[in-house]
Amino acid sequence: MSEEKSLNFIEEIIEADLRDGKYKSILTRFPPEPNGYLHIGHAKSICLNFGLAHKYGGKTNLRFDDTNPVTEETEYVEAIKTDIRWLGFEWEKECYTSDYFETLYEYAIRLIRKGLAFVDDASAAEIAEQKGTPTKPGVESPRRGRSVAENLDLFERMRKGEFKDGEKVLRAKIDMASSNMHLRDPVLYRIKHASHHRTGDAWCIYPMYDFAHGQSDSIEGVTHSICTLEFATHRPLYDWLIEKLEIFPSRQYEFARGNLSYTVMSKRMLLQLVREKYVSGWDDPRMPTVSALRRRGYTPSSIRSFWDKVGIQKRDNLIDVGLLEFCIREELNRTANRVMAVLEPVKLVLTNYPEGQEEWLESENNPEDPEAGSRKLPFGRTLWIEREDFMENPAKKFFRLGPGLAVRLKSAYIIRCDDFKKDAEGNITEIYCTYYPESRSGQDNSGFKVKGTIHWVSAAHACTAEVRLYDRLFSTEDPAATEDFKACLNPDSLQVIPEAVIEPALAEAQPGDRFQFMRKGYFCADRDSAPGKPVFNRTVTLKDTWSKQGERLKAKG
Repeated sequence: MSEEKSLNFIEEIIEADLRDGKYKSILTRFPPEPNGYLHIGHAKSICLNFGLAHKYGGKTNLRFDDTNPVTEETEYVEAIKTDIRWLGFEWEKECYTSDYFETLYEYAIRLIRKGLAFVDDASAAEIAEQKGTPTKPGVESPRRGRSVAENLDLFERMRKGEFKDGEKVLRAKIDMASSNMHLRDPVLYRIKHASHHRTGDAWCIYPMYDFAHGQSDSIEGVTHSICTLEFATHRPLYDWLIEKLEIFPSRQYEFARGNLSYTVMSKRMLLQLVREKYVSGWDDPRMPTVSALRRRGYTPSSIRSFWDKVGIQKRDNLIDVGLLEFCIREELNRTANRVMAVLEPVKLVLTNYPEGQEEWLESENNPEDPEAGSRKLPFGRTLWIEREDFMENPAKKFFRLGPGLAVRLKSAYIIRCDDFKKDAEGNITEIYCTYYPESRSGQDNSGFKVKGTIHWVSAAHACTAEVRLYDRLFSTEDPAATEDFKACLNPDSLQVIPEAVIEPALAEAQPGDRFQFMRKGYFCADRDSAPGKPVFNRTVTLKDTWSKQGERLKAKG
């Protein structure tokens, strides 16, 4: 009998709330700001919010936190929706904080009427100075004592556009001596004369995140507002605003964000990589964005499995990207068809194979999946094999080709190397071998035993493809913690092979099709593919080469 999975701390809270009758059903929300593409860390929040709602028979809203018109674009809105659906989730309502601008404005008026908010003329620098430090109390603004009537008038004039950006702000009136810096008269509204992607020029004042967040939750009736840990210190303000406005009491809970090794998760840093062309775009397969992972060949289920294995914690930590690679490797091992592709080809001639003859051999598509069937592979006198599979002076345990050595050609015959040819620079140009007709795979009665098996492609039937070998974008485990994260970029994160040779069936691969290139790794057909010229991205290697490299480095140290 399998052991039942224990509840995480948020599930414990929800079950207690439902058991005590606090809510009849739960409503969660995923509230991205449309100022960039979603990354793997956002996928954790998506899996958590939608997963909790599904588990407990509730619903999840998608709400775009579009309160900063300077950085937000419709392109990002559409990309976010595409990513969420690709991950396997569907929202109950599509909402925008901008839907509530009028209501939020009325809430601000309510606070002013209660004497709990005032219009200040101070600049951002002056407000920061007034707030003091964590060990030193702040000082009240000279405008804190303005009358309700004056504040109402000024706030209305702010809305009408009578002031320039930065000339006025609306601040809550709480406690400048509070130990929580977020309660020291925080800014609720600021002036921004910028066109909004949905409301156009209807507004020139915009609510700050802390004012919009909890109130939007309340308007929608969100029961469990789940945020990452950096918002824990914001929770007292979240609760204060809901209490003073006397609105639906949504509650905020925090969990540890998903920081991944060998990458950066900051939108600012990712945007910098895109704008400065260190990568080709948001969906460059080396990026940690959902769109990049999709393009690289990751599946929705592998990402969901990854976050399920990581679990939900209360403390931030750096998660090993090797676990994510393990999840996709494990899935593709079960589901991806095995195919022949030679990335660095060298010609091999079977000298005793009849010239002009060809045959079609049976090759199993996936030994892990009996229902995957098999396919026919063309075979002839001249083949392409990997250059690394031949060694002029073989090492003691080199079980591939070299003078006098024998190997099996996968799904074909046993061959023995008799001779080879080199060019003027000493590069191997052709290898000459004898094949044994009685050793055909599945019908072998040759009596020969060999230790090595190599893959190959028939030269007469081969097609060419561009193959992109992607690796980790950074060579440092935690680049965000360094002085200059761009100095940690991995110079070998992309190697392009312009003309690899592939078996003919691969020429028809469609973008998104996934395969295991035998002995080379898992690959996905890219959207850059054209008729007769496919492009393949390496999703992941067959084995975790980075952990072995780390072990070697530790041993040297």
